[in-house]
Amino acid sequence: MGNTDEGLEGLRVLVTGGSRGLGEATVRRFLAATAVVLTASRSRPAQGSAATFIAADLSTLDGAAELGRCVIDEVGGVDVVVNNAASANAPTPTLTRSGASWLADLKMNLLSAVRLDRALVPGMVERGSGVVVHVSSIARWLPQRADSSYAAAKAALNAYSRELATEVGPRGVRVVCVLPGFILTEGAATHLQRMAGQQGVTTEEATQQLVDHLNLPMGRPGMPEDVAEMITFLASGHAKWITGAQFRVDGGIIPTV
Repeated sequence: MGNTDEGLEGLRVLVTGGSRGLGEATVRRFLAATAVVLTASRSRPAQGSAATFIAADLSTLDGAAELGRCVIDEVGGVDVVVNNAASANAPTPTLTRSGASWLADLKMNLLSAVRLDRALVPGMVERGSGVVVHVSSIARWLPQRADSSYAAAKAALNAYSRELATEVGPRGVRVVCVLPGFILTEGAATHLQRMAGQQGVTTEEATQQLVDHLNLPMGRPGMPEDVAEMITFLASGHAKWITGAQFRVDGGIIPTV
């Protein structure tokens, strides 16, 4: 049952990368709050959902623009856009990473959000209200070895998000960034299974090894629902005076004050 005091009922919400992981959990959470949800990704969600699915490839300029047009045609614009679509190329030493690999990570992890915002945020500005949530990563503070292009793209997303908040805030549009840490998505689970097989240990043991390596204060990975709760809170009326801010959902990994 949805929480009726959140102010999300009937809001038009677009979640990109909504077919699995954080995106799928976010779609479910907005649906539980009785929002009107659209989701976009390259592949259709495996299970049935009450959300409207739109196939989209956000790695291209035309793909983002076409998604914007489809959303406007479908529901006349959105009240909330969650830019969650992301990807990372194979781990590669920084000095040998190709220009094509750098560009691919920048296109998917930064420019996809920039381009989709360009298509949908003007409608929010015109209506005088709206919320943009950029799903970034703690890689902005804690870049992993051989993943420099992904971390750099997410750091750029944070800077872009802050500037956009300054630009559109006077027109009633809020912009926030959510930075997940070690979240047990399908992709993370597959990686942990591969680690376990290579080391001859159980998946649970491999998970604990990574938790210990990261010195994670909460002692466990996060779940996609943990991030979805933060996203829906920031989109709700409870967060109506929050903009231009970054929120870590990382179990305390980043020791900042």
